[in-house]
Amino acid sequence: MDVVFVDYIETYYSDKAKTPVPDKINGKFVQIRNKQTEYLVFSPKELTLYHANIVERFCLDRGLKGAYAGEGKRFDIREPGWEVVGGGKFDIDTSPKQVRLYDNSLAYGRFDSKGLKKKISSTGKFPGYSVVIY
Repeated sequence: MDVVFVDYIETYYSDKAKTPVPDKINGKFVQIRNKQTEYLVFSPKELTLYHANIVERFCLDRGLKGAYAGEGKRFDIREPGWEVVGGGKFDIDTSPKQVRLYDNSLAYGRFDSKGLKKKISSTGKFPGYSVVIY
């Protein structure tokens, strides 16, 4: 299965905040899969307050159908073969070169940590970084 890193961090800081990306970033992420690809979608806390907002943006960017459900707490992908596996929170720190993944999503449950360190490394997004999962 291919792994694609979707980065809304750069988008937020360059387009919305109009500031350089800070050395320490906190936010939320979701894992989304279809039959061929797993997407790791990271978004800073300032851009998306909820995991559902990340899923909605992902769908809008890719032309996927979806809708809010559960009193607006979930955004469900309404396309065959797509699923939101789970989510969590992240901290990225450039000083010790570390990506930390933890917690879960109230809407989608905890992310699938199996093989996640290797998947993140395979994207080439964080060369030389350690990935720590709590």
